[in-house]
Amino acid sequence: MSQRMSVLELNDLDRRIWDEELDGFVPDKIFDAHTHIFRWAYNTDPDKDSGPLRSFVQPAFENAGWELLDKCDELLMPGRHVERLSFPFPYSNGCDFEGSNEFIAGEVKSHSASGALMLVHPEMTADDIEAAVEQHGFLGLKPYRFFSATGDYVHCRITDFLPEHQIAVADRLGLLIMMHLSKPDGISDPQNLDDLEFLTTQYPRARWILAHCARAYSAWPIERAGNRLRKMPNTWFDTSSVCESDAIEALIRTVGIQRVMYGSDDVPVGVLRGKYVSFGYGWAYLSEQNHNLNLSHCDGRMTFTRFEQLRAMKRASLAAGLTEPQIEALFNDNAVSLIHGDR
Repeated sequence: MSQRMSVLELNDLDRRIWDEELDGFVPDKIFDAHTHIFRWAYNTDPDKDSGPLRSFVQPAFENAGWELLDKCDELLMPGRHVERLSFPFPYSNGCDFEGSNEFIAGEVKSHSASGALMLVHPEMTADDIEAAVEQHGFLGLKPYRFFSATGDYVHCRITDFLPEHQIAVADRLGLLIMMHLSKPDGISDPQNLDDLEFLTTQYPRARWILAHCARAYSAWPIERAGNRLRKMPNTWFDTSSVCESDAIEALIRTVGIQRVMYGSDDVPVGVLRGKYVSFGYGWAYLSEQNHNLNLSHCDGRMTFTRFEQLRAMKRASLAAGLTEPQIEALFNDNAVSLIHGDR
């Protein structure tokens, strides 16, 4: 096991990966389409400090505002200009939604080139959402499967945690919807595909971002979704936390580079040391704290999840034959066009 370091400190391994592999790949201008702004205080679970989220939301990230995100970007991608799409952290066992949304609105309001999404739950009415959008200037909605009305966040349908009356508001106002899909097979699940085909057609002015390559941490869900995914209207995709190049390459080849956007999943995931790995039809987050691998034969230290994702994006870009302008679109132009273009 490597020596414990500050979570926001570079070591020689990190510097080598950045200098030798990533510095020449990452463009100067970046729009990060998947970031979190939150306070740990808005987690209302009385047992939160002994719960599973504590390993992700470490003390260094308890007040994750714009300044902290700037610090992370300056450390991990020095010299880059970064704008962001941000939304609160979805605390699953008790969440102060009002406090979360007010905090993020205050953090983003002075950054006109960036934007914020409001955290929603199924009990919110159309009037609730419209009032918050008008008051705070939110660009869209962030539902989450943990808030499913069924109580089953593994197998729930999209409308179990994002009811149609909320999608209708997004359609009427031309809002974004940041969607983290449920179900073990993610985007390849037939019910997810059926629901998305219906909802994206029924509500054509709502603009969907399917997070984490449509929750595909390997290529097989995208390959199975195939042509249905390619033809789906009003849908875009972010690459946040996807560390396998075959998944990113499959997405680019399936839907086209113009619908794929860089996202970091910061904070906290992108700046934690570890990597999402796939196996069989599953995946898991491998970190310094949750493995028993014998790594005496090599340098067994782990780097930042963001670096592992960027390495995968680089390999996928090379395999797909992306040009320099297409790489710039992947990191910046596609998101800017979606978020600030004509609605």
